[in-house]
Amino acid sequence: MTIQFYLRDPESATPTAVYLLARTGGQRLRLSTGEKCLPSQWDDKRQQFRRSYPGYQEANELLASMAARLVEAHRRQRAAGSTPTPATLKEALNPAPAPVVLEQRLIELMTEFREILRGRGYMRDTLRHYLVSRNWLRDFEAYRGRKLLVESYSLADHDALLHYLTIQRKLAPNSVYTLVKNLKALLRHLRDERGYTLGLDLKHLKAVPVDVDKVYLTADELARLYRTVLPDNLAPVRDVFLFCCYTGLRYSDVYQLHGGNVAGWDGGQVLRLTQSKTRRPVSIYLTEAARGILDKYAGERAKLLPVYQNQVMNRYLKRVCRLAGVTGLVEVVEIVQGRVSKTQQPKYELITMHTARHTFATQSLLRGMPVEVLQKILGHANIKTTLIYAKIVEDFQHQTMRRVWEDAPTPAPVAADTICAVESSAA
Repeated sequence: MTIQFYLRDPESATPTAVYLLARTGGQRLRLSTGEKCLPSQWDDKRQQFRRSYPGYQEANELLASMAARLVEAHRRQRAAGSTPTPATLKEALNPAPAPVVLEQRLIELMTEFREILRGRGYMRDTLRHYLVSRNWLRDFEAYRGRKLLVESYSLADHDALLHYLTIQRKLAPNSVYTLVKNLKALLRHLRDERGYTLGLDLKHLKAVPVDVDKVYLTADELARLYRTVLPDNLAPVRDVFLFCCYTGLRYSDVYQLHGGNVAGWDGGQVLRLTQSKTRRPVSIYLTEAARGILDKYAGERAKLLPVYQNQVMNRYLKRVCRLAGVTGLVEVVEIVQGRVSKTQQPKYELITMHTARHTFATQSLLRGMPVEVLQKILGHANIKTTLIYAKIVEDFQHQTMRRVWEDAPTPAPVAADTICAVESSAA
């Protein structure tokens, strides 16, 4: 008996089925292996999947297992005195199936889970991440030509998913990490709250996040931004951005500021609000610079500041910062397909409304604000989140090193005869 594997349509531009062909006693057995791949992912000479095929090792093991089972069935039938035929070999290779258990698709369950989280009060940004994760799972299904079913989802499926996202779609590591985190949350919910039996241990579903450099403005850049004369349509954008630099507010919070958020305090003023993202209450002292911006727009509208839509603000900010001379080159490091890619861009191209929050945090640390106080102002539940800013303040590191090594008095040199005397006494 001879066995070979081949593609159903070797000229196909889409994934095509892989078939098994066995010849015995002048008869042929032809059946599908259940696998599909692109012609470029198939090694016709070796009759196996190439490394470019997601999960190629498991797929090749499947082909080898089918061939071994077919040979064993052929041997057993001949040893029993019967003549193997395509029908008897096929029956031996594919015994009567067990009762069919209908499984649900992961993308359908992800949609349902998102609605459950919505009912439990999760914020819109979090729900949006689950929608994006659902769409990536859908695209992976279409690419692979096979549905992702919850109870049969395996580590081989998971590795194939990571390969697709990283290699085919070139997603950044943190995007892959977010999808894996959301997928684990779904599977944990199905196992613990819905009684599903999973085919894998969740602790094996891993993806590694990477630290991303945060862009922020220096004190000199802030001063230049404040002094720059701008067209009438850009000045409000600059003012809102500066206000966030002085207070650490997110865009979602400054967009909704109204008069009821301002309160008096010890001769000055403070902002008191509940953050939109975390729903944590914060209280922020309004410095003279921040109060000046509020006074500039006082009484003009129900909201305290003229804030446009976030996309518009970000687009205008790049023009504002370019006019203010924030044009120095910045190295941008990305990980693409497992390789580190380094490019340089003008700093103004990287400025967004969230840069203001980074600027407030880094400038506050540079000016001596304790991390614990900064945590309260930013509204972080965990101080580890605040400490991320302490890691990126290179100026703070340099200032500390200069203070320790250069600003401190230099020790007087020790005389040579003193060293000799010490060495003699030690001997």
